[in-house]
Amino acid sequence: MFISSPRGLTTDRIADGVAVSVLVAVSIIAALTFRDYGLGWDDYTHAQYGDLLLKLYSSGFTDRRALSFVNLYAYGGGFDMVSALVAKISGFDLFETRRLVGAIVGIGGLLVTWRLGRRIGGPVAGLLALVLLAACPLYYGHMFMNPKDAPFAAAMAVLLLGGVRIFQDYPAPSPSAGVLFGIGLGLAIGTRVLGGLTLFAFLAAFLLLIVDDILTSNARHAIRRASQFVFALIPALIIAYAVMAVIWPWSVVSPLNPLRAVAYFSHFFEKPWKEMFDGTLLSVPDMPRSYVPQLFVLEMPEILLALGLGGIAGAFVAATRREIPIQQRAPLIFLATAVIVPIALTVVLKPAMYNGIRHFVFVTPPLAALGGFAGAWIIERVGRRGPALAGLAAAAIAACFILPIKDMVRLHPYQYTYFNWLAGGVQANDDRYMLDYWGLAFKQAGQELRAKLTEGLEVPTAHRRWRIAVCGPQRPAAVELGPEFVTTWDAKGADFAMMLGEFYCAQLKAPILVEIEREGVVYARVYDIRGRTISSLLTIPPP
Repeated sequence: MFISSPRGLTTDRIADGVAVSVLVAVSIIAALTFRDYGLGWDDYTHAQYGDLLLKLYSSGFTDRRALSFVNLYAYGGGFDMVSALVAKISGFDLFETRRLVGAIVGIGGLLVTWRLGRRIGGPVAGLLALVLLAACPLYYGHMFMNPKDAPFAAAMAVLLLGGVRIFQDYPAPSPSAGVLFGIGLGLAIGTRVLGGLTLFAFLAAFLLLIVDDILTSNARHAIRRASQFVFALIPALIIAYAVMAVIWPWSVVSPLNPLRAVAYFSHFFEKPWKEMFDGTLLSVPDMPRSYVPQLFVLEMPEILLALGLGGIAGAFVAATRREIPIQQRAPLIFLATAVIVPIALTVVLKPAMYNGIRHFVFVTPPLAALGGFAGAWIIERVGRRGPALAGLAAAAIAACFILPIKDMVRLHPYQYTYFNWLAGGVQANDDRYMLDYWGLAFKQAGQELRAKLTEGLEVPTAHRRWRIAVCGPQRPAAVELGPEFVTTWDAKGADFAMMLGEFYCAQLKAPILVEIEREGVVYARVYDIRGRTISSLLTIPPP
């Protein structure tokens, strides 16, 4: 954007400088706060998986436990392996290291999204894409503590940037574009087989290029160029397979294993449970088709929704405008399809849905890139009437980031529980949807309980540790509480009860020792149940 005049060149340099400053600022904040984030339901098991993967390689493939470990063998383990390796040298404990590595991977995703937005719309678009993603509570909150969905989102950003570059180079992608595309494809599918959905976006852009060649020249010319493009991508596919093999070794034990993973995940593989959706308790296989679209509308910042949807619409409008170079139109269709197809498939296929939209964090980088494209277009169009109006448009867009950033600060470290202002925030949605479905509040609850007991000079006896009944993730609670505590599901004989603030955890008639609260919503409580009879930690809300 704005590259036709000295004023434009100055604008571009300012935009790039601000983008670098944003990345530095986010990095500093992450470095100061990554230890605030607790463990989720899957963290402990993923840590075990990473260790087993390292043993697979260090044993010369004789220790093969990783290839059958629970169901994680069907996922890639690149993040878990890197975290296990870094933990050996980081100076932090294993789980703090996992938070740190998650922050680094997430910031890498921000960097790639900046370059993605810049590729399709120029420096201003890149800056807006970066800020849109950094101010997205779903992405920011998950990047610290989600060992699957956040690394997958960063991997998808790399794949999409590589895809944009090869389509811009059509029909002869540069070696560097091919390598980037291959690495991104290997990382994405090697992290979650769901990365294969990018095939739909790839085909949409590829077919647009072929159709344009036919309309511009003839079918023979189009086929020749398409064949040249496909052959040029063979080295990228080899690179992708090698990367996938390293981070997901099970995928290459048998050539059909990736397809077996697709088949495995196409059916709900756990015993169904119930979650709250729109105020109704529903079994996760019975969630309505509106589940993902509805939660996107409620959980995305308004500015990201507005600009992202505008960018998607603009991409499809641009596809029909033949005066726009095809090397610009094809990447836009590639990104727009990468956003639409995964969401559309959930509406059509109606799979089991749970834990909000954490499985769709990977959609936020392309949505932010398209939002940056739309925002830059608005600023440029308004700017044609004068630089002052362009500045006002930019200031208006910047002002829209105040609300989500303010909420992210107030919710810290539970940014991922965010609901936007149109939805009424977390307080209005506490009884309608799951908030702390990942159980992060146990870290702060455990810290405050230990502090409370120390302050009261209470210590366990020499022959008996504190017993604490837990409604929520057991392993994370045990890690956060430390060796002085024994966690249990059974309240009988327990000293304390640690309860998530979700619908399935009962509100006990006992003294409250600790209460973790944000925006008037209780995320976790710890009760003193010594000498009390508690029949159950669980409850089902009235219909």
